[in-house]
Amino acid sequence: MDPEAVNVLDLEKRFGRFVAVDRVSFSVQTGEIFGFLGPNGAGKSTTIRMLCGIISPSGGSGRVAGYDIFTQAEEIKQAIGYMSQKFSLYLDMTPFENVRFYLGIYDVPARSWKARTEEILEITRLNHVRDRLTRELPPGWRQRLALGCALLHRPKLLFLDEPTSGVDPIIRRHFWGFIKQLTSEGVTVFVTTHYMEEARHCDRVVMINEGKIVASGSPPEIIREVLPDRPEADLNEAFIKLMARGTL
Repeated sequence: MDPEAVNVLDLEKRFGRFVAVDRVSFSVQTGEIFGFLGPNGAGKSTTIRMLCGIISPSGGSGRVAGYDIFTQAEEIKQAIGYMSQKFSLYLDMTPFENVRFYLGIYDVPARSWKARTEEILEITRLNHVRDRLTRELPPGWRQRLALGCALLHRPKLLFLDEPTSGVDPIIRRHFWGFIKQLTSEGVTVFVTTHYMEEARHCDRVVMINEGKIVASGSPPEIIREVLPDRPEADLNEAFIKLMARGTL
C-alpha cells in the first residue's frame, strides 16, 4: 500500500487573472484524517475539486490514489469517494433509489447491489426511511445519505467538502463519530471545513488563506508554534493570529 494517498507539489489554479490556489504543496498519509482548513473563499473547494478530477489544475503536479491529477482524472473518480459541499443527491428520489442510482454510476457489479444497498442503509441508519422522498428528510439524514452514497464502491480514499455545513452541533458530533469509524477500517479521509473546532478530530491539518498555505502540522503542533506562550489556546486563536500576520 502506498504510504501517501495524496501528494501535490506547487499546485495552482487560475481563473483568468485571479489565482484561487497559489502553488500549494502537501501530502496526505494513508489511513489518516487530514483536515484542509480555512475561511470561506480560501481555496479549499477549488483544491479538492482539482484532486477529485473535477477541474483541471493550471500548474504544478500531483497524484491521488496513485493516479496523476492531469492525465488520469477518470481513474481518480472511480478510485475515490467524494461528498460535495452542496447536497448532490436527488431530492425527488427515495434513499433506496438514490443508492441504486449511484451503484450504477460507480460501476458496482449488479450481483452486489442488493447486499451493498442493505449495508449502506444500515450503516447510515436510514433503513426505516428508505422509501420516503429524500426532500422530506432532515438535513443531517440527507448528509448521512450523501456520505453513504460516496462509500458504495468501498473507496479507500474519501473526500468530504464541508460535510457538516448547515447541520446542528449534535449531528456534527455523530457525523465525526462515523468518520472515525471509517478510518479505523482503513479509509483515508480528506476533509475541508471552516469550523476550527472540528480540527481536533484530524491527525494533521493544512491551513489555507487566500489560496496559500499558512500552516501545517497536527493541531497541537500548530498551536505551540503560533502561540508558544498560550498553552490553553485553541486552533481558532492560532488561525486568527496567522491571518493577522499574513501568509508564511
